[in-house]
Amino acid sequence: MRIMKNNWRQKLHLEPKSGWLNDPNGLSWFNGCYHVYFQYAPDDPCGDGDKCWGHWCSTDMLRWTYTGTVLVPDIPEDRNGVYSGSGIAADDMLHLFYTGNVKEDGDHDYVTSGRGANVITVTTSDGHNMSEKKVVLRNQDYPDYCSCHVRDPKVWKDGNIYRMVLGARTLSNEGCVLMYKSSDLNSWEYDHVLGIPDMGYMWECPDFFTIGSHSYLSVSPQGLAHEEMRFQNVYSSGYFRADGELTDFTEWDCGFDFYAPQTFETPDGRRILIGWMGIGDIPYTNPTVELGWQHCLTVPREVTAAKDGSLLQLPVREMRKLRRENRDLENGMTTPLPFELVADTDKEFTLNIGGYLTMSFVDGVFTLRFTDDNASGGRTVRKAALSDCKELLLLADTSSIEVYLNGGEKVLSTRFYPSDTEVKLEFSGMSGILYELDALEVKLDEQ
Repeated sequence: MRIMKNNWRQKLHLEPKSGWLNDPNGLSWFNGCYHVYFQYAPDDPCGDGDKCWGHWCSTDMLRWTYTGTVLVPDIPEDRNGVYSGSGIAADDMLHLFYTGNVKEDGDHDYVTSGRGANVITVTTSDGHNMSEKKVVLRNQDYPDYCSCHVRDPKVWKDGNIYRMVLGARTLSNEGCVLMYKSSDLNSWEYDHVLGIPDMGYMWECPDFFTIGSHSYLSVSPQGLAHEEMRFQNVYSSGYFRADGELTDFTEWDCGFDFYAPQTFETPDGRRILIGWMGIGDIPYTNPTVELGWQHCLTVPREVTAAKDGSLLQLPVREMRKLRRENRDLENGMTTPLPFELVADTDKEFTLNIGGYLTMSFVDGVFTLRFTDDNASGGRTVRKAALSDCKELLLLADTSSIEVYLNGGEKVLSTRFYPSDTEVKLEFSGMSGILYELDALEVKLDEQ
């Protein structure tokens, strides 16, 4: 069966009706709903035009309502874009913080001069109607060793104090995060800096959180040297252990399409991560641009800590409610998209999906390799090193795949663009169950 291009519209992943989506923002639970904001260029699938925030909300992470573009650049301090930020519930309001981007006219390099990076806050009682904007930090409020690149505030409560991390680039081209504190979410005081040498020139999208007795700092560093098994993309995303000094940087996702993740806590205490299933400045393409939109978010992932303190990721348990018909895996079976595959694996295994891409684990290396240039958009191969691989969970949507190995020890995400609505699975060295999946319910209710 040949697929129409409009069937690249996905069933499991949130994506814009039109325009360009990138970083998830303002992830939060407030007033009985999950709120997912995202950086958004509604007028152009390549990201040109106004940089805004769009907004989805849901009571269960399965049924989503899109309420429209809720923040636009409309004051001098954000005239060149409503950039990334976060949300925190306090005093019966959702407080949103973001970077207001300003580019001055003139002969500037926009690194050491010419760029304004303003931390701006608004409040909302319903998630989509916003208060007046208030600027709480400007360039002069940052340490004098910083360049003009300071952005992406993430705010949380620590006891009786509110804390904020900001990603930054120093004048000596070192990435770091700036730590601020406040008693009221309005007046912010510089506290200290976190950083280590030789970890890129800019740290974007910082996030600080605790799981159990351990603290973690998540960042998206730009400028890391590429390696065969690590940092294979143009930019990377990962986390440090932050119980004292920053140690053990570990990538969140080794696939082709992942950047700028953010986490939040659910009412039942789970730590949930959502990432942008895309990256800026990529050497490959997404053919949905021709149809007027580009990019999506990952499915929400539960993040837990292993015994050694490393972090594991798996799709939120709510996703299991989308399962319907299930079948035992049989070599050569055909299945419609989307589907979920849950398998136990041998010491070595291979999996071919529709002739479009293959996965294998041999001699301690998991390899994801495209075999169809038309489906890849220029993507080639990504690798991940593991001591062994005993479990595989695969979520395959109509134009993306998320692979979870060993209960989420390693994760690889990629877009792919098949020409068929069904795919044939050929494999060796595994056994398990395949689930056909219902779609998320996503409706428009633009306010």
